[in-house]
Amino acid sequence: MNFDRLAPHYHWMEALSGGGLLQRARTVWLDELKDCRNILSVGEGHGRFAAACAARFPDAELTCVEASAAMIAVAQDHLGRLGESVRWHHAELRHWQNAERFDALITCFFLDCFPPEELAVVIDNLAKRATPQAVWVVVDFAIPAQGIARWRARVIHALMYFFFSRVVALPARRLSAPDDMLLAQGFRLIARRTYSWGLIQADVWRRH
Repeated sequence: MNFDRLAPHYHWMEALSGGGLLQRARTVWLDELKDCRNILSVGEGHGRFAAACAARFPDAELTCVEASAAMIAVAQDHLGRLGESVRWHHAELRHWQNAERFDALITCFFLDCFPPEELAVVIDNLAKRATPQAVWVVVDFAIPAQGIARWRARVIHALMYFFFSRVVALPARRLSAPDDMLLAQGFRLIARRTYSWGLIQADVWRRH
């Protein structure tokens, strides 16, 4: 994957496709992080979650791992002074060498980038970096269970995966739900909020 080509355009693309919907999904569970002091955001992208998190919790340590150098540059420009408290790492998760443990994991529109076999490795990698009581906020696209909403989501997903596979060489060709993999790592779903007829969902998972 290489999102460098999209980095200068990502903000207006998001605004055009969803208005403020994606950002509402990213930030709906921010209050669940109020007791967290060491937060890891993977696939942070253009920095919109980081900006909201740094503004809400200036005393927390926020670490962002992002594979696109261009996205990091856009994010740092967007954050301005807020970015002084954010630690950035330009790396793919699988190559990131860090022994820290985090009491909060954030994956916003990141897990949907991977096919099932890679997704299992990504979730295992992240789970090993989580403390025994960690919270995991997962914000992603989803497929509703039935009806018109399900067919609508499938059409939208097909268009998105076709576009991103061509433009950024996205490895996934369809959405893979991470729920069973998170359960296998000891996380339990605490809360879920859905948007746009179930097309987007924002979850809070907690390890017990």
